This record gives sequence, structure tokens and C-alpha cells, in this order.
Amino acid sequence: MGKIGIFYGGSPKGSTHKAAQYIGKNFGKGQVEYHNVSSATREDLEKYDYLILGTSAWGIGEMHQDWERFIDVLVEAKIEDKKIAIFGLGDQVEYPESFVDGMGTVFCRLPFKENVVGYWPTKGYSYYFSTAEKDGKFVGLALDEDSQPELTEERISKWVSQLREEFQLN
Repeated sequence: MGKIGIFYGGSPKGSTHKAAQYIGKNFGKGQVEYHNVSSATREDLEKYDYLILGTSAWGIGEMHQDWERFIDVLVEAKIEDKKIAIFGLGDQVEYPESFVDGMGTVFCRLPFKENVVGYWPTKGYSYYFSTAEKDGKFVGLALDEDSQPELTEERISKWVSQLREEFQLN
């Protein structure tokens, strides 16, 4: 199995951190390493075969502030040969006009969009606009811990199964 790095922004006790931990748990013990983007480096990004990037949406669709600082590191890193998956958190009831836009911003800034896997269906969500939606799908796993927390574990489990195939780990 190739090395998987999960890079997330947010507080060590926040929803994005918890989602990252649950994603890692679904891959299995010892299969992933975690990095909060507040302290991650270019070298950290470059040492993995597979990258999973996670962010929440702050305010009206902004990336987490740690991602604002880290995005340039991501853009400059040598990641052209890596498969990349993205997950994002948002609130579709409170912010239906910008649901998981933080994930959309990370995707837009990636220099190698053709390397992105893990697109996720929009069915089951209720929002009216998201920059994370491309061609009728989200660019990654959309999670809503505010309005649909009961669906998080099942969504993550299904998404990790999908990633295993798209990362060609099976």
C-alpha cells in the first residue's frame, strides 16, 4: 500500500479534525499519517503517494484560515504524480448559497486537477449553490455536521471504499 497523507485545516478538536481521524480509521491502523496544515510543510506533502485534503467552510464559504496560509505551499509542491482526494465540511441549511465552498476553493487552486479522485454525488443534500460542484458532482466528499451529522460515518465509509479503488489500493 502506498503512503497516504491526510492534510486538514482547523482546530485539533474541531469537526474537520474529527472527520480526518474517521477517514484514517476507515483506511485501517497505520495506513495514514495526519497533518494539520497550520504546521505542515512542502516536504510533508511530497513524501506521500496519495493526498487527502480537508477543509471546512468559514463564514460565507471561505477556506479555513490555516488553508489560506497553506494553499501556496500546496501549489508550489511537487505533487504532479500524486492522486489527490478532497473532503469539505459545511452547513447546507445556514449557508445554502456557499455549501462546502472551502473545498471548492482548494480544488480551484490545485495545479493538477486531473489528479483529483473521489468525486461525490450531490444527491441527498439541499443547497442551491456550491463552488465545490463540478459537472453535477462535488469535487470531493461533502460533510454537514450541523444539519446531517447522522450521515457522516456512512458517507465516510462509502467514500473511503471508493478511494481504495481510485487509489488502486485493493
